[in-house]
Amino acid sequence: MGNSNSSSSVDHRFTSASRAFTQKKLDDLKSLSVSLASKSQSNDQYVSYPVFQEYFGLSGSLGERIFEMVTQHRKDDKLTFEDLVIAKATYEKGTDDEIAEFIYQTLDVNGNGVLTRPDLESVLVVILKSVFSTESSDAESSDYKEMVDALLNAATFSKSDGGSEKGMSFEDFRSWCSLVPTIRKFLGSLLMPPSTVRPGYQVPHLLYEDSVSSDRLLLKKEYAWHIGGALPHHELVEWKLLYHSSLHGQSFNTFLGHTSNTGMSSSVLIIKDAEGCVYGGYASQPWERYSDFYGDMKSFLFQVNPKAAIYRPTGANNNIQWCATNFTSENIPNGIGFGGKINHFGLFISASFDQGQTFECTTFGSPSLSKTSRIQPEVIECWGVVQASNEQDTKHNATKGTVLERFKEDRNMLKLVGMAGNSND
Repeated sequence: MGNSNSSSSVDHRFTSASRAFTQKKLDDLKSLSVSLASKSQSNDQYVSYPVFQEYFGLSGSLGERIFEMVTQHRKDDKLTFEDLVIAKATYEKGTDDEIAEFIYQTLDVNGNGVLTRPDLESVLVVILKSVFSTESSDAESSDYKEMVDALLNAATFSKSDGGSEKGMSFEDFRSWCSLVPTIRKFLGSLLMPPSTVRPGYQVPHLLYEDSVSSDRLLLKKEYAWHIGGALPHHELVEWKLLYHSSLHGQSFNTFLGHTSNTGMSSSVLIIKDAEGCVYGGYASQPWERYSDFYGDMKSFLFQVNPKAAIYRPTGANNNIQWCATNFTSENIPNGIGFGGKINHFGLFISASFDQGQTFECTTFGSPSLSKTSRIQPEVIECWGVVQASNEQDTKHNATKGTVLERFKEDRNMLKLVGMAGNSND
């Protein structure tokens, strides 16, 4: 009797979920399910966890938890076609709140209803290993500790259940996602096979002269991945080093000389100050001489260490980007910056390039980006964002190959799960 009721419940959910898809999409999902089941030694009846994990590229606690969620918490290691349709209907076709709730529950890897910092630590390690596995397949969890800590330092844990450790509430989670968009993109694409075009997987290729040692660079690939979460896919192919203060000299004029007439309109400015904090801003417009604020709502501020967060424009004002040089008025301070107001910027580097400021800023809803509002830059870098055409973008991604080589007969399944020609950007 109980089994009959359970089966009836699943049938009802499947019937309801099926309405979210076209018949062709259902047929495609059925083909995918049959193909994966054939590899599961299950007489083609269901998909096993090892095959699910291999196909979707999800390992560790996150892989186990999403499999548990998709299989309706049955713990029988059997993923059916009906399970897949029900999960994808909620996870990909549901309302924003339904999708966020699904992801929130997925992050509760212990399934105890409390999302703690250790829970998120284990998930973030899995994410970072997945994104950067092609570069360092033998990476240890400790290799990502700095980035994991920085991402978690942007989170709030306000939920108390009487235990010794507070958890992240659903509202905490929603707020955190707005600060770490690349994590949200990744978590929103778990039921897609890994690929360089899968949201949350894009890492810009950093271009710089062969004579420059990577050890001298301030912008790490993990930082670029985090910053890139707020950018569209076509701006995540290549970033080119235009200016480095220790290589080119700590000079405003030199900075402008290296960042002007490059053919790249947008850029990433990143700074490390005397306090050891690393932060900066994405400028959607070129660095050009103006006597007032300029720019558009595509720009944003960011932190990467010891806290990793993105701060987008709030719409409170249009004081986005600042670049003034050779002005003599105190009301037009010479230097570069973002947000706030004159002499109270969200981020500002004076023309001497040896001092600046960062205040709480309504333009981007950002706090002071450093430990102090008055800053002393030690390293300043500017990276030009290479705008890739669709043809260049496709060619770049094609050269990286695909993780589906181990399932050669299923290469066409990228299209079946909605990857081909699709993006969250």
